[in-house]
Amino acid sequence: MALLVGMAPVQAADGVKEMQSLIRAGKPAEALSRADKLISASPRDPQPRFLKGVALAELGKRGEAIAVFQQLTQDFPALPEPYNNLAVLYAQQKEYDKARTTLERALRTHPSYATAHQNLGDLYAQLATQAYGKALQIDSAKSGEQSARLALLAEMTPAASAPPPQQLAAALPAPVLPEKPPEKAVEKPAPEAKAEPKPAAAPVAPVT
Repeated sequence: MALLVGMAPVQAADGVKEMQSLIRAGKPAEALSRADKLISASPRDPQPRFLKGVALAELGKRGEAIAVFQQLTQDFPALPEPYNNLAVLYAQQKEYDKARTTLERALRTHPSYATAHQNLGDLYAQLATQAYGKALQIDSAKSGEQSARLALLAEMTPAASAPPPQQLAAALPAPVLPEKPPEKAVEKPAPEAKAEPKPAAAPVAPVT
């Protein structure tokens, strides 16, 4: 969004052209020194007053410049340029709602005014950027809280306080081994019955 230096609908006089040239050359103080004389000579001409507002804004005297443009919108409500510059100054002060309303008023005077449409688009982009920045700040704050919680959890069991491996092993219960399945009984063959010895036969007496 940029300040307009001239108003196309009004024919510029020589003094006004000189003020415009000085402002464009980066000499707003010299332009401002000529403004009051031109305003006194043509009090109903909006151009010298408009350029006075521009010169004040370029010199950083934003409050005085806003007052000049506000008065111009009241005295010449059909001119869109004072609305545009007033909106730019509001936006520079981060008064975005005022800037948007003022640009919309400029478009009501001239619905096809391209500069106001462009500046309004820039303003909406700035508002979107601002909203996105706030969302990032909120997300960052939440992320920081979560990180702090994680850090606290990590500090609850520091590695330095862990028991040595020998104590740790002694403190652990003995491992429970799985039970072996019972062995099946093997049937042993019955012992064979021993045959009783037969009595020896009696000796036969020889026949005489």
